[in-house]
Parts: sequence; C-alpha cells; structure tokens
Amino acid sequence: PAQLSNRLTWSKLQRLQLQYPSRMKYAQYVFLATLLSGIEHCLAQSCTVDSFSVKDNFDPKRYAGKWYALAKKDPEGLFLQDNISAEYTIEEDGTMIASSKGRVKLFGFWVICADMAAQYTVPDPTTPAKMYMSYQGLASYLSSGGDNYWVIDTDYDNYAITYACRSLKEDGTCDDGYSLIFSRNPRGLPPAIQRIVRQKQEEICMSGQFQPVLQTGAC
Repeated sequence: PAQLSNRLTWSKLQRLQLQYPSRMKYAQYVFLATLLSGIEHCLAQSCTVDSFSVKDNFDPKRYAGKWYALAKKDPEGLFLQDNISAEYTIEEDGTMIASSKGRVKLFGFWVICADMAAQYTVPDPTTPAKMYMSYQGLASYLSSGGDNYWVIDTDYDNYAITYACRSLKEDGTCDDGYSLIFSRNPRGLPPAIQRIVRQKQEEICMSGQFQPVLQTGAC
C-alpha cells in the first residue's frame, strides 16, 4: 500500500507539472529575478566614504542633551569600552560642545571611568551634520586629538547614529573608522527604530560589525 501511495503521489506531481508548466516557470522566474536584484543592490552600493549620506538640515539645538551608547564599532587602538554616554550643549556663539564618559581599559588590566571633553566645528555650513571633533582626555593618561564627527541619522528624540573615518584607502573606502548608536534611553530602542538603525548600518558598510555597549550606570 505504501508503494502504491508513493506511485499515486508521484503521478499527481507529474500531472501538476503538465497542467501548470507556466506557473512553475513563473515562480522560478520570480525567484531568479529577486536573487539577481539582491546581487545588483550589493554591487551597486558604494562604500566610498564621500558617498555616505548624513542627516539633512541637522539641528544642533535639537540634538543637544544626554545620549547613551547602545552599540559601537571600534576603531583601531584605545577606545571606550562600556557605559558610554555624552552630554551635548550649545554655547552662546552656537558652538556645540560635549562632555562624555565611559569605561576604558588601560595597560591591558586597569579599567577606569574616563572623562572626555570635545568641541565641534562645521567645516562646510551647507552640511551641518558633517562636523570635526576636537577632543581631550581629562587626565594625563588619556589621549587627545581630533576626528570627523558625522551624524548619519537621528530623530533627535530617540536615536542617533554617528560615524567617523580616521584614514582612507586609495579607493576612497574607510581603512580605520568607528561608529556609535546612541539612544536617549539607556534601556534600548523600540523594534521599529532598530530596523532603521540596521538599514543605516548597511548604508555605511558596517553591517554586522557592531557590538553592544553595556549600560550599568558604572560611570
């Protein structure tokens, strides 16, 4: 009986193929078209830093306030480890400054809360989201320097994505860069905003490179 049932099932499949060949071919066509579209999108996506879009009409006053880092992609070398937060304020002349905190590991074993200060300038007033950040560690053992500071996207009330590339390759892609995902709430972001963040991570060619940032209030 089992063999008879198998023969009947196979016979039904053969009849379906004969009766609906166009439907099966159409399904195969749709699958191949979808696959090729995905490949084309990957090939078309440019990872040159100059092609990355930033927040239109960025408003520093709305951006000001407290932000908590939820995820990060580290650059090479020393970088804040966890409990990262930043408080942005706007001075009377319109300059944005920030005080930030986070735990950092020094000498491979010494974990401390580090305090940093930063000041931001806008090289091109037509693109206010592309800033330059000058930072100073508020202790002799912390580094000072400068990086680009691009606000890739933000809704001001919930999330912000920042990006910096420290060095470029010959083809214009980033050789050493970092990015931070900020939230107004240290507990996380709602699913709808998480989807936006994932899309932006892909657009700056850093998808899958982020690690979560622990927020315990240690700093």
